Amino acid sequence: MTKTFINALSVFCLLTFIVSCDRAVCKNTNIIFDKYSPDTKEYKDELVKQLAKVDKSKLRYWMDTYQEHNNSKYFTAHIQGDGLCAKIYFTIVSNKGIERLLKNKGMGYRGAELTDLKFDIKQDSTSTEFLFQQAGGIVD
Repeated sequence: MTKTFINALSVFCLLTFIVSCDRAVCKNTNIIFDKYSPDTKEYKDELVKQLAKVDKSKLRYWMDTYQEHNNSKYFTAHIQGDGLCAKIYFTIVSNKGIERLLKNKGMGYRGAELTDLKFDIKQDSTSTEFLFQQAGGIVD
């Protein structure tokens, strides 16, 4: 009896740990987000509009992909909360809080939560950029 109980408890704890470390499933309902890629101006402009409508303190971010192009570094993250379910394409202008992620070029960080994330928005008629400033930490 005791051995069975311990095994059942161990399985329960393991499953609880696995489920708690993953982001919640969300369903995008925005047709712009479905139609365009996160690195396009159309997508970014729509995301700026949606960000203006939500409580930013309720947003959470999870690392998706890392890229380098023309001596610039970028990463895409899942962003969700307060009804928003999207991806956000960051231009990295500071390494504060993501030093290890950059050193490993994002390898091994997919799905990791980025906490206390701060960014600026640079927008004009020809481009829109989300400029990563810092993260408080990475929960892997």
